[in-house]
Amino acid sequence: MTNNVKIQKVESQTVKHIEPFIMQAENLKPKLIKNVVTPYHFVEVVADSDAMHGWRAKTIGPAAEIVIRNYGKGDQFILDFGDHQVGYVKMDIRPIGSPPDAPLHLKLTFGEMPVEMAEPFESYDGWISSSWLQEESIYVDVLPGRIELPRRYSFRYIKFEVVDTSLKYRVAFDNIQCHTVTSGNKELVKPLNHSDPILNQIDKVSIKTLQDCMQDVFEDGPKRDRRLWLGDLRLQALANYETFQNNDLVKRCLYLFAGVPNSKGKVAANLFIKPSLIPDDTYLFDYSLLFVTTLHDYYFKVKDYETLVELWPIAYRQIEIALERLDEHNILKDSDDWWSFIDWHEKLNKQGPSQAVLIYTIKRAIKLAEILSSDKLSFLEKRLQDIVEATFTHLWRKDKGFFVSGSENQISWATQIWMVLAEVLDPRENNQLMHHLLLEQPEIGLTTPYMYHYLVEALILVGEKDKAVNQLKAYWGEMLKDGADTFWELYDPNNKEFSPYGSQLINSYCHAWSCTPTYLIRYYNL
Repeated sequence: MTNNVKIQKVESQTVKHIEPFIMQAENLKPKLIKNVVTPYHFVEVVADSDAMHGWRAKTIGPAAEIVIRNYGKGDQFILDFGDHQVGYVKMDIRPIGSPPDAPLHLKLTFGEMPVEMAEPFESYDGWISSSWLQEESIYVDVLPGRIELPRRYSFRYIKFEVVDTSLKYRVAFDNIQCHTVTSGNKELVKPLNHSDPILNQIDKVSIKTLQDCMQDVFEDGPKRDRRLWLGDLRLQALANYETFQNNDLVKRCLYLFAGVPNSKGKVAANLFIKPSLIPDDTYLFDYSLLFVTTLHDYYFKVKDYETLVELWPIAYRQIEIALERLDEHNILKDSDDWWSFIDWHEKLNKQGPSQAVLIYTIKRAIKLAEILSSDKLSFLEKRLQDIVEATFTHLWRKDKGFFVSGSENQISWATQIWMVLAEVLDPRENNQLMHHLLLEQPEIGLTTPYMYHYLVEALILVGEKDKAVNQLKAYWGEMLKDGADTFWELYDPNNKEFSPYGSQLINSYCHAWSCTPTYLIRYYNL
């Protein structure tokens, strides 16, 4: 393999391009499934204090009436496509009146939620780029004409604004279409037919969320960031096994990550796929370890031994790198020179949950080492024993009934959930810990569907399926009540305006890590 490794410098990091892995990934590139969708309704967006973000879409007529309407300077209208779409928009535009003596200036605004139709994008003042806000300003010199937008959009609503024509003519629109794209074949998904209609609907929206994020790779969100993130991939893969079963897409993504480690052998938190494969210069402690768990899940689902053999060295390397961060007590060093994601909560200390993620990962690596008869097995077993003992000794507070994190001994939901999933305690104590968590409800809570997934899975692990279903309904079911036709990147039922970016306009309302209820319901027979 050494002769096939190229060295490339990317933004102050040294990246190895392992060509056989990259070629394997390219050979697994899926053919996208395309469909044509047309709008359902004209809508207006009205203020409603009871609606999500204070706005709701009100139907005012069938979209078929578009052929009998025409528009002049200053006119605008909004079309509702009835459901979330990911694809390319095309339309015909024709002049009404005198021959066009000036270009048409048309502005299009795309939105996944009504708030994006109501609040001007110019009001956005967040810390990530406003270029993620979906809009087009188009000048059409020749009419009639066929407009085919080159960018792919993620939306349910489109607002049309006729900025200018001339005094002599107006315009009419025909054949407005979205040519959707996905690598998820809905025909392969078995109907759920659950006796609980709420779980049926949650399952349906979960599948739609996953489908719209399945492109050339498992994207995190088709609106933003349109990248392959390891944390999202792990959860998308689990949902995929129970639905679309596009297992080659999981395999492709694993090989993509394995194809571009840095000089230390660490996999990046996310990848850019176009114009060529480039790893982001972001490295997350927990996400790198999730490469191991994703490989574990893939192998035990597909039994692809060849892939396991090829990717085991890079998977094992992620554990080696993580172990370097342990102090003399076998506890992760908590300092400013690392980043572990875990959740978006701004006050969350990451040491405790990251310690648990390490334990969780080593246990799965041991299972893979057993399959491979690896000479790393005894080392992993010994390190696991040492780290579990250290975790119990230094992070468990018997008087409080919780694990703590960081120098201030923070008690958070995330730490307890990951410790339960890592099974640091025995089954009876694990059950007690989850009961204690739900009773005491520590202040440092959860902010993303990503962590709510692990909360539900932790409840299932300790034998509390009813409580798991209740949490699933209380979170994703509440999203449905707030208008979700795909599940969102961020949702705090107690603070529905929450955004870590500074504005809900930039939030992603179809996001991969929110697709897992279909996995939870189907795999665990909820």
